[in-house]
Amino acid sequence: MAKVVGIRFKQVGKIYYFDPDGKEYNEGDFAIVETARGIECGEVALKNREVDDEAIVKPLKAIIRKATDEDLRKVEENREKEKKAFDICLQKIKNHGLDMKLVEVEYTFDNSKILFYFTADGRVDFRELVKDLASVFRTRIELRQIGVRDESKMLGGFGVCGRPFCCRTFLGEFQPVSIKMAKEQGLSLNPTKISGTCGRLMCCLKYEQESYEHLLRVTPKVGAIVETQEGQGTVVENNLITGVVKVQLDRRPEAAPAVYDRRQVKIIRDAKIQIDDSELAEFKDME
Repeated sequence: MAKVVGIRFKQVGKIYYFDPDGKEYNEGDFAIVETARGIECGEVALKNREVDDEAIVKPLKAIIRKATDEDLRKVEENREKEKKAFDICLQKIKNHGLDMKLVEVEYTFDNSKILFYFTADGRVDFRELVKDLASVFRTRIELRQIGVRDESKMLGGFGVCGRPFCCRTFLGEFQPVSIKMAKEQGLSLNPTKISGTCGRLMCCLKYEQESYEHLLRVTPKVGAIVETQEGQGTVVENNLITGVVKVQLDRRPEAAPAVYDRRQVKIIRDAKIQIDDSELAEFKDME
């Protein structure tokens, strides 16, 4: 076991472990630490605790110190510098005629590097832009291309549910979401209904997927061959939530399907949820 403190550097960002070096830190404290990008100021998201050695990336760096009032003033000064750097970079992008959208600018705590985050449809040759920015700011410049999900996380906004974006409020890291999840949850495969503001499949499809996977294991799927108290038949409709299945009985092919609870039928041969090539092609850019 190792004693650690969890620190994040962005709102609802990924949490990184650091060695508290024998000091106590509480959630909401700010600390100065050394990262791969240089010296940074981060917020304590997880107070002192012990975690398994397998959960940490070694070597575990120690926290340099708890942030002072002067450190916090410097952080605020950096926020003001970022606003000015954003406007300057926008003008430079326009001057160079680059097809890219600037999303956010970030100064490292020690001002040793400025990071410019942008989105673009393809690869962008920004070498001349970097030289131009370096001549203005006289420090290391890094341009980092991000995806539309990252853009939404940085900018924030409101989803179709009327609530702030999950990625902006509590999702520390994105989870993989697939069209298979939407299909298994019985959702309408309408891009406007299952995609978020970012244009990708909604992150919330992941939230109930484990429950749906369990229900799919205990509920016969559409097309399954089942044995009922009235004989054998084929499932033509099911409701995973209520557990109701409609079965077209073999001995009454012209009659309306019989309705059963899933516990009243025995699966002889289950079916599979199929996703055809046209559906995959339509949604491949949304995953």
